[in-house]
Amino acid sequence: MKARKNLKILFNEEVLRNVFSDRIRTNLLKRQEEMAILWLVKRIPAFITSNMLTGIGFFGNMIVCASFILASFFSRYFLLLGPLGFAVSWFGDSLDGRLAYYRKKPRRKYGFSLDITIDWLSIILIGFGYIVYAEGPWKMLGYGFVVLYGWEMIIALIKYKITGKYLIDSGKMGPTEVRIIIGLVMIAEALIPGSLIYSAIVVVIALFFVNVLDTRKLLRVADEIDKNEFIEKT
Repeated sequence: MKARKNLKILFNEEVLRNVFSDRIRTNLLKRQEEMAILWLVKRIPAFITSNMLTGIGFFGNMIVCASFILASFFSRYFLLLGPLGFAVSWFGDSLDGRLAYYRKKPRRKYGFSLDITIDWLSIILIGFGYIVYAEGPWKMLGYGFVVLYGWEMIIALIKYKITGKYLIDSGKMGPTEVRIIIGLVMIAEALIPGSLIYSAIVVVIALFFVNVLDTRKLLRVADEIDKNEFIEKT
């Protein structure tokens, strides 16, 4: 019985390595997220493809955008649709590539290109929704969020280019944690009108400092690589 349990653990660890072999994760919920994804990919019906999951993830972000717009024109309680949209977004975005690796049919370059494109369009959608909902000069916080999140995406892409390692997290913070935080912010705004402004200020400031720190780390890594390559040539 114990031997069977150990074999099951080893099998799960091997599957985990295969499913997540193309990226490095450091986020706070890494282990819980990986186990949830592994449980889900085993149960996805055969007719559902990775592209379908990508579409589902994008639809989730459309729900988030729509929740802001509906809250602006009708009732702020429509903001409660935001966390639902983020859950749908997480499901599609987290499982599309993982499903391909689980089924051993990955399309690395195609999947990478599609993923980055959809992520960027999704951030624009969410920022646009916030801009519609916010009033006056506070609309600029939505613009700031889009710019700063885009900056973080650029950092990840440059790091991938120069190191060959694709890292989508910034320390303990990753897309999943960001979704949870923004979802909680939207719930707070529905219950406490006006709180969104202060939460958005905190998020934008935090993103700015995280990006500055990540950019400094990236430049140090790039400089170290340049130095090593110069030494090897000489």
